[in-house]
Amino acid sequence: MKISMIGTGYVGLVSGTCFSEMGVITSCLDIDEKKIADLKNGIMPIWEPGLEEMVRRNYEKSRLSFTTNMAESIEDAQACFIAVGTPPDEDGSADLQYVLSVAREIGKNIKNYMVVITKSTVPIGTAEKVRLTISEEIKKRNVNIEFDVASNPEFLKEGDAIEDCLHPDRIVVGIDSDRAKDIMDRLYKPFVLNGHPIIYMDIPSAELTKYAANAMLATKISFMNDIANFCEKVGADINSIRRGIGSDRRIGPYFIYPGTGYGGSCFPKDVKAIIRTADENNYSLEILKAVEDVNDRQKETLYHKAVKHFDGNLKSKKFAIWGLSFKPNTDDMREAPSLVLIDKLLAAGAEVIAYDPVAIHEAKRKLGDKILFTDDPYKAIEGADAMFLVTEWTEFRVLNYPVLEKMKDKVIFDGRNIYDPEEVRSKGFKYYSIGRK
Repeated sequence: MKISMIGTGYVGLVSGTCFSEMGVITSCLDIDEKKIADLKNGIMPIWEPGLEEMVRRNYEKSRLSFTTNMAESIEDAQACFIAVGTPPDEDGSADLQYVLSVAREIGKNIKNYMVVITKSTVPIGTAEKVRLTISEEIKKRNVNIEFDVASNPEFLKEGDAIEDCLHPDRIVVGIDSDRAKDIMDRLYKPFVLNGHPIIYMDIPSAELTKYAANAMLATKISFMNDIANFCEKVGADINSIRRGIGSDRRIGPYFIYPGTGYGGSCFPKDVKAIIRTADENNYSLEILKAVEDVNDRQKETLYHKAVKHFDGNLKSKKFAIWGLSFKPNTDDMREAPSLVLIDKLLAAGAEVIAYDPVAIHEAKRKLGDKILFTDDPYKAIEGADAMFLVTEWTEFRVLNYPVLEKMKDKVIFDGRNIYDPEEVRSKGFKYYSIGRK
């Protein structure tokens, strides 16, 4: 069985590689010639644990290939996935120009029946736009070629994407024909041998399921951050509350850790997009608008704690930041809370020096020479007035207190609540966290 994966970004590259791992002949296409050349040489465009080894292995076995040629990629393919970016427009809606551009190219090059599947996160109605676009191009060619469209949203977590793809909680597929279902059944059979379900539904429902899932997770995060901020007002401890509610099976222990707000490529974009889609349909998603507002405020929480501690004067202060990516095990800095903190500190006249084990190169691309960078977290704290823990990389979990003595002012702002307040304070440090006494 052969498939084509259009787009070698995060979703396309991980998904295509995992299909090839299961024995599916997979052609990954991208218009970026350098990216394709790099992939052929084993150079990854993203950092994801385990991905490089899997790409190399399947490429060497000729189950995985890379090309910039659409006709070559979709030739003899039974399914073609559209996995290109859908960046937010200025109004928050998803920009579908790349999705529809791919649809046009498919229509120009398709020769035999196949299922065209939207893998990108797209608003309701996109599959029908894809269908119409392909049909128009086929009509221009004066040929009669049948095809189906389907929706198959991804649910990959950055940092755990390989595991999520190979062992999914569920596989959501939106279809409207038995022929498409037969192909999707065959394609996903290796992934469901251990009991993971394929959930079939109509296409609009599948398109909305992805947005609803991410919106629900974002809601849990903002809810806990709101409660954490309230805890600080009344002297309660958010960690105790988290354990108390997380043991309730109706709530569960996941996504209820307070912090500096959510970021990344999915939650911010998808919450904005579903709000915009609802507005266009004359319905206001008030809860999600509050989720977004809370998250925007939460990204500034460490800054405001610093302003209070230093009596409103951050000018000429030196601050060390540990962790720049929006979460551990990725170099992704899209919508990262660290960027908001850095901008606020710089605007207040402070100097910033930062460390991240993976995201340094991406940070330099985004920030240039606005801040200093180091390859050692403890070099960052030398002479610093305070340290901000923003991303909870595992290497930060145990503090080297003798080295921390090199700080000018022994202050730690823990944005992920990974340290024991009593321990830190017993070592002579002033300690601030999220929602704890």
